[in-house]
Amino acid sequence: MNTQLDITLQTRKILYKILKNIPREQLLEIPNGFRNNIWWNIAHIVVIQQLLVYKLSGLPMKVSRELVDKYKKGTVPDGRATDDEIDEVLGLLFSTIEWTIEDFENGLFKEFNEYPTSAGVTLKNIDDAITFNLFHEGIHLGAILSLKKRLTKSD
Repeated sequence: MNTQLDITLQTRKILYKILKNIPREQLLEIPNGFRNNIWWNIAHIVVIQQLLVYKLSGLPMKVSRELVDKYKKGTVPDGRATDDEIDEVLGLLFSTIEWTIEDFENGLFKEFNEYPTSAGVTLKNIDDAITFNLFHEGIHLGAILSLKKRLTKSD
């Protein structure tokens, strides 16, 4: 699992740079042909990792219920993000993965509630969840890069 979690950290570094360097207006903009924005995708990535890894393992998530409710699967962007919310997600990009590494190494993930994903993959254990999360983050990173490309073309 160390490789999957290390790759996840590398992905999070890319997301961090995007979140720090793109103006808020562009983070929140939904270009024609898209259903969401860069900000929603990044916050969604943080939330889904917690749901897949912690909630399915029966462990407390390390993100707020409010954040989960706002960015879980099936939600849509509301066009807003406060400075506090952006700062919170910036911090969670790394801390959530660092906590996962520590908790994994300490053997906290003992149980797992099997979960059939919408991608047709059934997660049966923590290893499956961590691997699937990497796939999920890759999909959203691709969407973010497409959004970024579209938004910089329109300048």
